[in-house]
Amino acid sequence: MSKYKYSKTEQQVNDVLKYHDEELKKLKAARPSTSELDRRIQESEDLLRMLGHTEMPTVSKREEPKQVMVIPSWENLCAEAGNVVGTGNALESFFTEAELKANTQEIRMLNAEYNQLHRLDKYDISISAAAGLLGAAIDILLVGIPKKTPEGLKGGPLSNYIRNWFDKRFSKEEMEKLANSKVSKVPYDAQDNRNTTIHVEELSAYYHRLLSLGHDPLLGLIFGVADILTGRMTTIDKTGKIVSQVMENYADRKETDIFAAIAKQIIHFKSDITTSMGLPAPLMGLFNLLQFGSVGEEEQTIAEIVQGMYYEGYDFIHFCTLSIPVMIVEVVTRIGYAFKHIKEGHSVKESIPFSMNREKHPKLATMLFIGHSAATAVNAGKVYFTQNPMAINYPQWLAFAKYSYKQLKWVLIEKPNARDAYVTGRLNEQLAEVLGNVNATFDEISANYIVVFE
Repeated sequence: MSKYKYSKTEQQVNDVLKYHDEELKKLKAARPSTSELDRRIQESEDLLRMLGHTEMPTVSKREEPKQVMVIPSWENLCAEAGNVVGTGNALESFFTEAELKANTQEIRMLNAEYNQLHRLDKYDISISAAAGLLGAAIDILLVGIPKKTPEGLKGGPLSNYIRNWFDKRFSKEEMEKLANSKVSKVPYDAQDNRNTTIHVEELSAYYHRLLSLGHDPLLGLIFGVADILTGRMTTIDKTGKIVSQVMENYADRKETDIFAAIAKQIIHFKSDITTSMGLPAPLMGLFNLLQFGSVGEEEQTIAEIVQGMYYEGYDFIHFCTLSIPVMIVEVVTRIGYAFKHIKEGHSVKESIPFSMNREKHPKLATMLFIGHSAATAVNAGKVYFTQNPMAINYPQWLAFAKYSYKQLKWVLIEKPNARDAYVTGRLNEQLAEVLGNVNATFDEISANYIVVFE
């Protein structure tokens, strides 16, 4: 009884193979030994040479008529096999115990061969760790933690440089002029509850951009555009309540054309980006839904922590600054991978690490996961020792979440399937070689026969 479950076709193949195996054993047993005959021929040839005959006599071959070779149909072959060896034959029964062990060892070697392709060496790990630590160092030393000062928001050197760049690129005078222009006016820009029909908790000049989903740099491209087309305002208030209401007093700010709505949405983003409260970081407004937790001495919820972070200057510009260390981790890891790949003998084209396809670049995704894990671990330590949520590198945690999901999916689901496909492919290559030899042998033998297929 086999431990494997065979399909109908597979079972037929097993039965036919068993039948052929038995027939070959019979032929081998019935075949007379030719060793004695070969010995006598050799003795005769030696005798003739002693008598002075240097050339052996040859027998002229007569042209024999070709015999007929009948190739049975698959159905007839299966029926004949069933009559001789029965049905339900297991494939493993054709092999000896030693052969089965050898087969198992071959499979293990192929699995190990695939694993080796994806196993990181000490240089791969060093590149990843160095990239992660470099990104973390830039975050700690150059980004810093934003603080409100009489001169505005100030942080580390890099943070100050990026904020100054935004201030120069989007000057205060130009943004004020744009904000007062009709082209930037949107229905969801109510700064208090004077123009609302449904009360929105904590709707104010300080928090309205955090509460309104239209101001989210990412979600705004969906909710903001929809609100512009429908004359509504969609919010998640301080208590986590989702409210979508028609803004009747702002009906003149609607757009009927979707492209005009998208243009107005982008223009409104531009007008708000360098304001005192600025735009929130992407998806930051969704944290208002997290009305749980007891963090710190004041036992604040996660939503309250995030609201406080936004109030203290954790805005879109700071998010952009925090993204630079993340990009450093990404770029350094990929460049290090490329140089090592080239040094190992691969071409420059093959070593360009744009794609994370594990067939082309087996180790790259895992290296990026390690790099971002190292940077995230350092950031977690920074938050722990400072006890300041403003120290959180939000883009870095997003990158860590992304690569953690991909790595987990790879390890648990994709890698076992890919490894099985690799092993099966290698076995199929060997099988194709065997079948090719069988076909060549058949063609050679059948050349002397008239082949008839049933």
